[in-house]
Amino acid sequence: MPRTIPNTAATIFHDYFVKRQREMLALTRALVETESPSGDEEGSKAVVSMLAAAARTINAITTIDRIPTENYGENLRLHAFGNGRNGARTILILGHTDTVHPVGSLQKRPWRVEGNRAYGPGVFDMKANCALAVEAVRACATLNITPHSPLVVLLTCDEETGSFTGRGLVEAEAKRARSVLVLEPPASGGRVKTGRKGTGMFTIEARGKAAHAGLEPEKGASAILEIARQIEYLHRMNNQSNGITVNVGVVRGGTVSNVVPAEAFAEVDLRFGSNEDGARAEAAILALRSYDSRVELVVSGGINRPPLERTDQVLALYEQARQIAAGIGYELGEAQVGGASDGNFAAAVGATVLDGLGIDGDGAHATHEHILVDDIARRGTMLAGLMATL
Repeated sequence: MPRTIPNTAATIFHDYFVKRQREMLALTRALVETESPSGDEEGSKAVVSMLAAAARTINAITTIDRIPTENYGENLRLHAFGNGRNGARTILILGHTDTVHPVGSLQKRPWRVEGNRAYGPGVFDMKANCALAVEAVRACATLNITPHSPLVVLLTCDEETGSFTGRGLVEAEAKRARSVLVLEPPASGGRVKTGRKGTGMFTIEARGKAAHAGLEPEKGASAILEIARQIEYLHRMNNQSNGITVNVGVVRGGTVSNVVPAEAFAEVDLRFGSNEDGARAEAAILALRSYDSRVELVVSGGINRPPLERTDQVLALYEQARQIAAGIGYELGEAQVGGASDGNFAAAVGATVLDGLGIDGDGAHATHEHILVDDIARRGTMLAGLMATL
C-alpha cells in the first residue's frame, strides 16, 4: 500500500520549491531558448545536454542514459535511488523534450515573464516540466527523503509526431513500473488527467481520371468529388454518446480549375474512448470503398495510441495526488480529455497512469503559450510527494 504524506511533509516540499523557483525558471528559460522541434537532431541533443548536466549535480541519480534515435536526436533516461534492475518495481516519470514550434519561433516570441506568466515556445508543453522532473528528484535527495521504489525519468524526443521511435522505450519502462506519472500539461484549472482517448491516423488517396472540364468533362472521374463524398461519410461516424470523433483535417487535390482532378488526398484523425470502439472505427475506415467505381481509393494508417481508461487503480492514484495537494491547501481536480500522450502507451501495457501532472498554464502549441509561475511549487510538491509515497 502507498504511504500517505503528512501535511508537514507537504509543506516542507512546498517550501523547498518556493526557494528553488528562480533556479527552476533559469533552467526552463535555457531549455525554451534551445529550440528543439520534433526531428531537429541538433536541438534535441542540446536540450538533453542541459538536462543531463543538471542531473549530474544530484547524488541520488545513479545513471544517465542518452539514447540516440535516428533523425530525431536523443531520448534521455535517468535512474535515481537505485535502478530497478534487480527486479524492483519502479516509479516512471514520463515526458518529452520535443515541441511543435519550428526553429525561428523564439525570435518571433522570445522568453518573457509578465507578472505570474512565463511565456515562450514549448514552455507549457513541456519544457518547464522537463525541468520539474529533475528538480523533484533533487528535492527528495536534498531533503533526505528516500522513495519506496527506484525512480526512472524518461524524456523522449518524438512524442509530438506520434512517438514512433520513443514508443518502445515507454512500453519497456512502463512494464516494470509500479506507477507512471506523466508530466503533460494539465486540463483547464490545473486538473490532472485520469482518462485520455485513443487516437488513429489515416490517409486516403483517390486516383481518378483527368479530362478537360469544358470540352469533355464526362470522360473524367473526379478524385476531389470522391474525397468529398468520403468526408461526408466519415463525419457521419462522429458519435457523441460513445465519444468517437472523426475529423478530416487536411485535404489536397487537383491541378488547375479547368481539369477534372485525377488525384486527391485527405488526412483523417480518429479519437475513441475504448479499445472496442476504436477497433470498430478503424475497421470501418480501412474498409472504405469508392462511390465512383472509376476512382481507385487507397486507405492506409491505423490506431496510433490506445486509450488511457479511467480505472479504479487510476482513481486511487489520483486520490493520493489529491491528498498531497490538500496538504498545501490546493484542491486538485480531474478530467478526461480527447488528446493522447505517451501515457496511453504506458496504460496499454498494464501500468497505472496519472497524466496531466505538469505545471498549469495555457496555449499548448499556440502563440500565447505560457506557464503560471506560482504553480511551480504546487506541482513540484505533488510530484515529489508522489515519488516519496508510492
